[in-house]
Amino acid sequence: MKTYRAVMLTGRGGPGALQVVELPLPEPGPGELRVRVRATGIGATDLTMLDGSYAFAPRIPFVPGYEIAGVVDALGSGVRSFSIGQRVAALTVWGGYAEVVVRGAEHFLPIPDTVSDTGAAAVILNHVTAWQMIHRTARVGEAGDRTALVTGAAGGVGTAALQILRRAGVRTLGAASAAKHGTVRALGATPVDSRAGRLDRLVRAVVPAGVDFAFDGIGGASVSACIGATRRGGMVVGYGFAGTKGRLSTVLTVARALLATRLRGRRGAFYGITMLYRRDPRPFREDLPKIFALLAERKIDPLIARRFPLLEARAALELLATGGVEGKIVLEGGSASQRR
Repeated sequence: MKTYRAVMLTGRGGPGALQVVELPLPEPGPGELRVRVRATGIGATDLTMLDGSYAFAPRIPFVPGYEIAGVVDALGSGVRSFSIGQRVAALTVWGGYAEVVVRGAEHFLPIPDTVSDTGAAAVILNHVTAWQMIHRTARVGEAGDRTALVTGAAGGVGTAALQILRRAGVRTLGAASAAKHGTVRALGATPVDSRAGRLDRLVRAVVPAGVDFAFDGIGGASVSACIGATRRGGMVVGYGFAGTKGRLSTVLTVARALLATRLRGRRGAFYGITMLYRRDPRPFREDLPKIFALLAERKIDPLIARRFPLLEARAALELLATGGVEGKIVLEGGSASQRR
């Protein structure tokens, strides 16, 4: 029997609950693709999945892995839009920590020849999240003198948001610890020391009238500070943490704070890439090619913090859990020549 290897979450806990396992090689069903994984991203949502608190994950045991880039290995019956050997990408949500992924063909999009597998995997979640919350939820646009605040600015989505906002001509403040301010400056933003005092006061010391937009991926008490840092008539977008199900106190705090923005003269909204994708996959299918085009033209450049071999997800997540990572961690499979 043919087999493949994967990193499986065997129980609730930290990265120590991950184990490398050998599984029977699946055949794609009607309308499905089997893809050999060449790169997959590591992110904060993966850490959330480890304790069983992510709403869109299957029951444990399962193979995590939110996004993949790879090459089509086998076609299910009825598939006409892809060919064996074609390079593709997908927002898998789970299953990416594996040598093989099988999904419906409708979940895959082609990767341009000038985009590497590692580059593709680094932007699927982070840059599409940044693009959609900035342009679809907040509707920042491309004109006018606008300002924005990004919390967690040196992280995966944070660095992506700084790049997207810079391209839109938005003056951006990035909240991060002092050790990460060099990264924030390099991405064209003004750093704010998130540990030096109340964030709203620190932001208004730079932009006295308050920013036009605030993008908060931390949640909890930071949402209230983001509201205070935003001008009346401005908008606060909370993202990422809406997918948790075991952290009700955080989610309820955020929900109440964002609902209260109307009473304080601001607008508030949640954004979650998977929540939107499950409701309507068309925006993702429209936006990922835009991100790939920007990457191919070198108009964006994902900040890749570390690369690990595909099956070393445990070590990669242990590093991410330290909180010191700037940018994106990527797991890579195959040889360097295969990954392009």
